Amino acid sequence: MSLVQAAENAETAFSHIPIIDLSDIDSCDPVTRRALANSIRDVCINVGFLYVKNHGIPDNTVNSALAASKEFFSLPHEKKTELDITKSPGFKGYNSLLSSNNDPTSMGDMHEGFEFGWEELVSKEHDQKRANDGVMAGANVWPEDLPSFREAALTYYHAAVELGKKLFPLFALALDLPEDYFNDKTRNSAAIMRVLHYPPQAGPVDDRVIGIGAHTDWECFTILWQEPGIQALQVLNTEKQWIDAPPIPGTFVVNLGDQFTRWTNGVFKSTVHRAINRSGVRRYSIPLFFGTDYDVKLEPIPSCVSPERPPQYEVITAGEYVKERLKATYGH
Repeated sequence: MSLVQAAENAETAFSHIPIIDLSDIDSCDPVTRRALANSIRDVCINVGFLYVKNHGIPDNTVNSALAASKEFFSLPHEKKTELDITKSPGFKGYNSLLSSNNDPTSMGDMHEGFEFGWEELVSKEHDQKRANDGVMAGANVWPEDLPSFREAALTYYHAAVELGKKLFPLFALALDLPEDYFNDKTRNSAAIMRVLHYPPQAGPVDDRVIGIGAHTDWECFTILWQEPGIQALQVLNTEKQWIDAPPIPGTFVVNLGDQFTRWTNGVFKSTVHRAINRSGVRRYSIPLFFGTDYDVKLEPIPSCVSPERPPQYEVITAGEYVKERLKATYGH
């Protein structure tokens, strides 16, 4: 069945989020890799969300990033706002409670976060990976009196980026493309990471203010770590039902974003989701948003276009698309 046919026959009224085992992600056997890619393809067309296990990111890397994030969010408000995201042309730094609004019908997102992009652990004055950032150009900012935060956050960042680099060839296979199809489009690791803190919300559910409003992600895909034991993430199916995506020990959530939807002409699903923290305790999460290089045009892949399925989106560079979405989210 062609990709277009599979998309037309998609079963998008899902009731759960599938789990994919990545034990064979480093296999050189083409049959094994094709089988893994096929399982990913089905989820990308029908759901747009999956859990991955045996992903290779060590627990201590996650735990160190979590501990450093808690330390950062415990800083006085005035210290955090010195790094306010609105002061950075590339939208790097801190955003306070209710400063972002992912759902235009709501009154703001009940979380605070810290955002950063590619940076070598050993800082380099001229990092060639940042040479083509274009409209997204802008260095990271870090709290000067909390050096442990930068080290722990970037260590986790690079581990997640390495996982993302291993996923791209599988997505290419899933699209019936050569495994190296995305190599020249993802040379510069245009990946954004956020560490997030959701304070507890008490009282009746009020969808005007929740942890993060209903939205789709903007890049190719997101690799999300969720704090164990706290249900918050929900995913919307085509029956308009919110499906819980609770944290599962030893897994990450991977969900597709708008760049893949644009590249695949809507064959791969960028699924609406939200987070509501009604647990009564603080919740932390760490998403990495892995996209194509900012100077790449998001043009539809030929195998995802047909006379019955003409191109659905205007062509735009990845950097322009992400920048426009950031402006809308943070009120610029």
